[in-house]
Amino acid sequence: MMNIAVVGTGYVGLVSGTCFAETGNNVTCIDIDERKIQKLLNGELPIYEPGLDILFERNTKQGRLHFTTNLAEGIKDAKIIFLALPTPPGADGSADLKYIVKVAEDLSEIITDYKVIVDKSTVPVGTGEKVEAVMSKKLDKSLFDVVSNPEFLREGVAVDDFLKPDRVVIGASSTKAKDIMMKLYEPFVRQGNPIYTMDIRSAEMTKYAANSYLAARISFMNEIANLCEKLGADVDQVRKGMGSDSRIGKRFLFPGVGYGGSCFPKDVQALAKSAEDNAYDFKILKAVMKVNDLQKEVLFNKIYDYFGGELEGKTIAFWGLAFKPETDDIREAPAITISSRLLNKGAKIQAFDPEAMENFRTMVTDKIQYCANQYDSIKGADALAIITEWSVFRSPDFEKMRSLMAGHVIFDGRNVYQKEDIKEEGFEYYSIGR
Repeated sequence: MMNIAVVGTGYVGLVSGTCFAETGNNVTCIDIDERKIQKLLNGELPIYEPGLDILFERNTKQGRLHFTTNLAEGIKDAKIIFLALPTPPGADGSADLKYIVKVAEDLSEIITDYKVIVDKSTVPVGTGEKVEAVMSKKLDKSLFDVVSNPEFLREGVAVDDFLKPDRVVIGASSTKAKDIMMKLYEPFVRQGNPIYTMDIRSAEMTKYAANSYLAARISFMNEIANLCEKLGADVDQVRKGMGSDSRIGKRFLFPGVGYGGSCFPKDVQALAKSAEDNAYDFKILKAVMKVNDLQKEVLFNKIYDYFGGELEGKTIAFWGLAFKPETDDIREAPAITISSRLLNKGAKIQAFDPEAMENFRTMVTDKIQYCANQYDSIKGADALAIITEWSVFRSPDFEKMRSLMAGHVIFDGRNVYQKEDIKEEGFEYYSIGR
């Protein structure tokens, strides 16, 4: 058992803290947001993540998971302090480190015994050294070590990803800190998955490199899909043929309306900015970002062309608002771009998402009509746009849909259906790359 503090109760911090508690550690999660901490103390989770609620309830009841707004109180007994703080993109695309620097400054004034300071946030190469320099101004170096321990959590399956990681990456220059981190993660890799230890800069780079490569795969397949439409090929068949090659693999080859979320957009942008700052022209990353921005327009363009540009007064139903299924996260979601373009052209939107509607209403717009279920959203609709591939949308009642909709046309931004099946159900059907 270790005493652990997690500074920041966002997505990464809350999942990490809860999962560390699940393996028997004593964990205190710290945040300056009093409302969020009060909700957590009341047993309310501020995010939706499958399986997290069960672990959260169990570990709070058993006294292993605690919450506070008091930094000094939260880190008092901790051997390891995780920094799980936001690193939002600045105006120039670089990661904003102000929250991490501020907490590092605060920690340097209250630490009195040796602690391992762990950058869990996705941070640019060199951040570990910056944190060490900030803390060293007021704190003796014998009282702390800085470690980089990037997270590789996929929203929607983050609990499994944390408890059964493909790999753990630890960047450390101190043998003492490395040994403490190895001991912490041993219960998570009992099936033999590796723990990689390396220098801090390489660990920081590993996270950016991984996310940027996956984003590149998505943008590449979106380009292939767009070309398939022009050449009369079927991207689904192409994807299967590609994915069966062991050198390529099957994952992240699904075309759609672009990637979104909290990681890929800002991480690709931050790595490109880091390259620019170091006089390196990272051409592929620039193309990845450009393709993704354009891909978010593809479904809107299909709808626009179908109605001959006459969208004023048309009602478009949206199935899905989150950037991916099994999350309520709407950050950089394609639905933001698509809905904005439609609303600007005078269209009306009726939307349903199993989890993300409140976030969309709060963070984006209240001009959309939010519906109780997927069938309410299509009542009187001139068209249906599928934005997020939630499982509940995969086997709908097409007969009921025909009776409810004013127009029988589906724009499928995630290739949820087979086009032959939809035509048999009496719908016109437009998808991506087919």
